[in-house]
Amino acid sequence: MSLGLKSETPWGFWIESPSGVLAGVIRANFEPKSVEFVTPNEFGLQVAVMNRPAGYEIPSHDHLPVDRALVGTQEVLLIRSGELRADLYDNRVYMGSVRLGAGDTIILNSGGHGFVASEDCLFVEVKQGPYVEGRDKEIFSSSLHEGQEVRYLD
Repeated sequence: MSLGLKSETPWGFWIESPSGVLAGVIRANFEPKSVEFVTPNEFGLQVAVMNRPAGYEIPSHDHLPVDRALVGTQEVLLIRSGELRADLYDNRVYMGSVRLGAGDTIILNSGGHGFVASEDCLFVEVKQGPYVEGRDKEIFSSSLHEGQEVRYLD
């Protein structure tokens, strides 16, 4: 069984599997000089961390209607308080887990995932919509539920 591989970045790290990029973690202490787009252009969600001085202005703008073909769902979780464990899977095979704390962000690109709140946890979830009840996700049994030890990748 191939396990998830961690690729360090200035803002945190990517978790990769034989099938591709499973997730990226932006750590709370990352502060770019200006703007750092952390996701590649081909991702369905574009995620950036921005550091702007007081008075900096982003001009008022609209986003034009552009047709995009997306397959699958990408998610972003922003941890506001507490601690959350993210368990990552490739083709339902457990790859490893990541600890997320207040201020951390995880970008879930592909594969499966599950979460365990290690302590009371408040977080924001962002993903493509609309949610399609009964067709959007499928629950599966994990080896973690069968006694496998948690393997932290961070």
